[in-house]
Amino acid sequence: MTLSFFGLWLLAAAAIPLSLPCVHAWQLEAYKPPQYMRWLRADTRRTVRTLVAGVVRAAALSAILLAAALTIPKTPSVAAGWAAAILPAAVGGVWSAVRFLRAPHKKPLKFTARVRRLLTAQAALAAEWATALLIPVCALTRALPPMWRSAQTALPLIVYYAATVMTQPLFVVLTGILMRPAENAINRWYFNDARQKLAAWDRMIRVGITGSYGKTSAKMILGAILAQRFDAKVTPQSYNTPLGVARVIREQMTGREEVFVAEMGARHRGDIAEMCELVAPQYGLLTSVGPQHLETFGSLENVARTKYELIDALPSDGWAFFPSDNAVCLELYRKTRGNRILFGIDGHGEPLYMTARDIRVTAEGSRFTLVDGEGNAAACATRLLGRHNIGNILGCAAVARKLGLTMNEIASGIRLAEPVEHRLQLLNTGGGVTVIDDAFNASPDGAKAALETLSAFEGRRIVVTPGLVELGEAEERENETFGRNMATVADIAILVSRNGEAMERGLRQGGFGGTILRTRNLAEASRELAALARAGDVVLFENDLPDHYEQ
Repeated sequence: MTLSFFGLWLLAAAAIPLSLPCVHAWQLEAYKPPQYMRWLRADTRRTVRTLVAGVVRAAALSAILLAAALTIPKTPSVAAGWAAAILPAAVGGVWSAVRFLRAPHKKPLKFTARVRRLLTAQAALAAEWATALLIPVCALTRALPPMWRSAQTALPLIVYYAATVMTQPLFVVLTGILMRPAENAINRWYFNDARQKLAAWDRMIRVGITGSYGKTSAKMILGAILAQRFDAKVTPQSYNTPLGVARVIREQMTGREEVFVAEMGARHRGDIAEMCELVAPQYGLLTSVGPQHLETFGSLENVARTKYELIDALPSDGWAFFPSDNAVCLELYRKTRGNRILFGIDGHGEPLYMTARDIRVTAEGSRFTLVDGEGNAAACATRLLGRHNIGNILGCAAVARKLGLTMNEIASGIRLAEPVEHRLQLLNTGGGVTVIDDAFNASPDGAKAALETLSAFEGRRIVVTPGLVELGEAEERENETFGRNMATVADIAILVSRNGEAMERGLRQGGFGGTILRTRNLAEASRELAALARAGDVVLFENDLPDHYEQ
């Protein structure tokens, strides 16, 4: 009985490595069951194909071992059956895990404490399942004639293993749901610990930045400007969730910082409010409001309400900063009754606290004159690409000016601001081909800005893109619009994955006369690009699907 239980548990445990792609998707979808299930529905075919391949490999190896056992005289029949089932499953599990972990991933699976707890819980559930099946399996094997026990033992075990493997995608979400109360308690402890630490540093100036796009670039620009006078800490990379920012506070800050700048991301109503509970910002910079993450927000109105949670959270003596060049943000500015500041190129009849004149946008960056509301001016130059980045700069300059920096200090910081990785980052490939990397999480407005940036370059223009995702019912329409906009700029369009049909339709509607190539994934697109690119070409990589979105 002990051997039987141990064998069944090993079989169940051997199935868990095949679930790593699903665990990866669970992590990429922020451990949210609705988002994970949407991915699973969209990716069912590939997931099932992967799991079936694992079962087939194990069954084939099991058949070979059984055939070998039956030809050897006096082989212990039941033991041979168990070995023929368990060994292939174990070998297949290890092989699948190694193959998955060694494969290139844009954002690899991180074996965080939460993921380790999830896998442990999966193993515990598998053990419970094994225990439930122990008695019928043992009864079946004991009732069989000795000469058939090896084969008849292995067969139900392989069926059990196959059932365990094929239910792993659901095991992942079920385990995640069962673990949620414990995970929430753990997360809340980290959250409260970080909040208490930050609250104790009461002299530290706290700035929150949010927006549908541009917030990461604005955060890094603001950090470069504030560094001209302050010891400023900016949340690194795309740390923009409560737990990500809490980790920065707990692990990377000492309390000696003078300014803390926190990027605040959101995919659901209430996300920004939760971030503000942690950071308690005194200054709030809104970079944009646009149709992004509509799959979870449901409407542009919900996006606007969520972004405005930052403004609602400001204290009575706090300051809110709005871009005038975004229609939704301008309306939010007009409805705000607290301390408010408007920045942008065109104030639409409203006074501007910070603006730019004499703008010259080139393929190397931009030059302009920065002007504040009192008429003070400073000549500025930046290596950041795109006219839209001037808007981000103006917002950061407005915050810095309100914090007391001089116009010359602000101009110095603007000059030192570095391009953010994967956000209109100019890359030199060494082969005469210029690459504009704008791969990070494109929005409709961001994609339009990227195409505008591409238009400033000479040479044959190539766009490589999977289109726009997470837009719910608007996804097809927005990708058609993206295709029409692409038609006015590009000479070659390489369309990746599921939105290719909508983008191609938009290209045709826009009168596109160039070359259109359709590929299943980025690897295929890269091969096509390598075959046709030549010196003098300019390639825009616009958006880059996570691994679990590719076909």
